[in-house]
Amino acid sequence: MADFQKELEGFKKEGLRVLAGSVDPEDKGRELISGLKLEYPLAFGLDMDRILKQIGGFFESEKRFLQPSNFLLRPDGRLEVACYTSGPVGRFQAGDVLKLVRYYKEHRD
Repeated sequence: MADFQKELEGFKKEGLRVLAGSVDPEDKGRELISGLKLEYPLAFGLDMDRILKQIGGFFESEKRFLQPSNFLLRPDGRLEVACYTSGPVGRFQAGDVLKLVRYYKEHRD
């Protein structure tokens, strides 16, 4: 999330919005927003079981948390890219997302 905050101006320049969601309760969500100084929306208190049913993802059963899932949506709301993480490596990197969007814009037809 901090990575996306650092690149937030680049997303704005491209006409993109960054949104995040968390299964953490409100107090932890607000702590995260404050600690990372997030300027984009974070929805907290999401229902883990419902999220798993709706979008899928990898669930850490011992510690009871979801691994991050990232989505890049088209302007019409359709899914362009999905990235499901099964561990601490392989998540969307903000700079890579910006490069991809810029590539798409340069090569659209």
